[in-house]
Amino acid sequence: MNKWILGMLVIIVLAFGTVIGFNLFVNNKIKNTLANLPEPVYPVTIETLTPTVWPQNISAIGFIEPNQGVNISNEVAGIVTGINFENGQSVEKGTVLVNLDASVQAADLKAQQVQLPSVRDDYNRLVKLYKERSVSEQSVEAAQSKYEALLASIESLQATIALREIKAPFNGLLGIRNVNLGQYASVGSDIVRLDDLSVMRVRFSVPQSELGKISIGQPISLTVEAYPDRAYEGKINAIEPVVNAQTGLVAIQAELPNEDRSLRGGMFADVAVALTDLDKQFVVPQTAIVFALYGNSVYVTEKKDDETRVKQVTVDVVARNGNNALISGALKFNEDVVTTGILNLGNNTKVKIVPNPISVPDSMPQL
Repeated sequence: MNKWILGMLVIIVLAFGTVIGFNLFVNNKIKNTLANLPEPVYPVTIETLTPTVWPQNISAIGFIEPNQGVNISNEVAGIVTGINFENGQSVEKGTVLVNLDASVQAADLKAQQVQLPSVRDDYNRLVKLYKERSVSEQSVEAAQSKYEALLASIESLQATIALREIKAPFNGLLGIRNVNLGQYASVGSDIVRLDDLSVMRVRFSVPQSELGKISIGQPISLTVEAYPDRAYEGKINAIEPVVNAQTGLVAIQAELPNEDRSLRGGMFADVAVALTDLDKQFVVPQTAIVFALYGNSVYVTEKKDDETRVKQVTVDVVARNGNNALISGALKFNEDVVTTGILNLGNNTKVKIVPNPISVPDSMPQL
């Protein structure tokens, strides 16, 4: 019995030894095979660091207003008897836009104007007689009062008639009319919009922390959605004297010419307030930056034994503008920075520089 147990133990030990030996043999073969594989080479594109001017500005969203703008309305009520403009027409100051019925006032005016010569002559005659001591002073004063009251009544009627001629208060561009012939226009009816588009204003706000960088006369530029490829230039002409207590923002106003009348009131604009540019800066595409929780970095190529390898350099991203980023770190001008292909890289990785990042996929190393 003891011999049988001993035999079984020997068989078990030999079986386990065989398995362990086989696994060691396989692992050794895999290790040798991997050790003899050629080092992978990763395709990358590069860009040479050159001294670059980085424009600085303060960005904000602005609201565009005309130099002057008003909804023209009437001070007195009446029937519309004349419309003397076309929609969208340019008009000059003083142009009569709309006439309201003034027939009753015109008739009253004519009646009083007819009486004026007689009343005036009576007054002049009494003044002459008073000088001759033929009438009393009270008679002259009564005639004078009647004469002046008639003059005042005539002037009042003339003013009332003038109010029934709705005129343009300044040069500008009309909008779409809101009244029709024969319509009864109550006091304050919205007749038409008039805007002076020769000069426009843009209102925007900046954080109070930026207030020290803002001054009267400082240039600004803006773009609007209607003309995304066009930049409009202007200058700051007003700064609100107080900071908004709720938002901590300061209201700014800038003025800009609008000779072609392309800007319209009510547009929103992307505003940039120009600041002093930074000279001789490191600027790279944002695709060149490895963003990580422990810090940002870029890969710089270097030659080692006729091979191109990369080293990882920690950088700070100071600012971004579109596809580019302003960075600072232990970099030198004329160094080559990897712009694409960074996903597979590590420090001292061997790389191959290719002209077109699309021709070689980022995740496919070349052996």
